[in-house]
Amino acid sequence: MIWKIKPSIDILQQIGKNTLSDNLGIEMIDFGDDFLTAKMPVDHRTVQPFRILHGGASVALAETLGSVASVLTLEQGSKKQIVGVEINANHLSSAREGTWVFGTVKPIRIGRAIQVWNIEIKDEAGKLVCVSRLTCAVVER
Repeated sequence: MIWKIKPSIDILQQIGKNTLSDNLGIEMIDFGDDFLTAKMPVDHRTVQPFRILHGGASVALAETLGSVASVLTLEQGSKKQIVGVEINANHLSSAREGTWVFGTVKPIRIGRAIQVWNIEIKDEAGKLVCVSRLTCAVVER
């Protein structure tokens, strides 16, 4: 297991309270030894004018997942914090309003100073909607 802070759905949901992810309806729904999964509605908060998922909402989901995953790799009580350095996203297909998308994050590299995470976002049918990579720096508070 890569997590230094043991995840639970309750802990994962609390991390997102009163944040952008809360406003976008992002819900953490699953975790394993090396992944986290969240879902996000494709609704009035996350669509663009053509009523399909906004690319920025996909990026927000990706960064949320990668940032939360990064925090969970820090030692409990650590004097370190995580800051995003770079994120990219390839939007591969659309998701229509009234559905959900599901993002899963897995590590590419977990270093002492830099972490790189891969995030895949899929629609309800399992079709790949977006693939993203997030780089985070581990810095002193």
